[in-house]
Amino acid sequence: MNICVFVKRVPDTEAKIRIDHETNSISEEGINFILSPYDEVAVEEALRLREANGGTVTVVSVGNEEALTTLKKCLAMGADEAVLVKDETPETYDGLRTAKILARAVEKRFPDYSLLLFGKQSVGADNAQIPAMVADLLNLPQVNVVTKLEIDGNKGIAHREIEGALEKVSFSLPAVVSAQKGLNEPRYETLKGIMAAKKKEIPIVTFEDLGLKEEEVTPLLEITKLESPPQRQAGKIIEDEPEEAAKQMVKFLHEEAKII
Repeated sequence: MNICVFVKRVPDTEAKIRIDHETNSISEEGINFILSPYDEVAVEEALRLREANGGTVTVVSVGNEEALTTLKKCLAMGADEAVLVKDETPETYDGLRTAKILARAVEKRFPDYSLLLFGKQSVGADNAQIPAMVADLLNLPQVNVVTKLEIDGNKGIAHREIEGALEKVSFSLPAVVSAQKGLNEPRYETLKGIMAAKKKEIPIVTFEDLGLKEEEVTPLLEITKLESPPQRQAGKIIEDEPEEAAKQMVKFLHEEAKII
């Protein structure tokens, strides 16, 4: 069973984000970058499936060479191989562009895959678009936001948490699955894994290698403005009798919050 896991380098979730208003992007100065947490869950699930069914786990990322650190972490966790699709373009927030690159990489580099695993979304752009787009481009069945996954031969069963219920979906392989937190608990890298990862070479693939033309990777989404959310204001406490408090609350919601 050959599994491809697609991962992304993202700012640490505890980092203080600053905006570079000249480029309409976040300033990377002083920020620690990590493997996106949902992607880490996807990597762990791939490793567990390999341990149960045999095969290989290949981890793929699109980005500049700084993403090699993220791929090394995946190798240290136990992935067999890693591939970087080199992209020097800064974050575009264009999910379709990335999906086209990944779909072409699958067609050119991994034609014998059984399963394509993603995190349900990156914690950088938070679009949650790419798994579904890749599935559509490759004409594959897909199950998103999965909390339990079972594979038996060329069939799979996935559980999804939906509002007020648990949805159970059966599908055939090959397929696209995106992982939700709760699917598993990712393992820590071992010293042996870290040392082995240091010795592994990570191939770097260019757009030219994949036969991608310039018009296929030109962002179709333009960011015109990027700004931090406004600081939260202190809440208001109404200390009065219930009837009078209700009147004040309605007045506030109508005249200040303008919700009603």
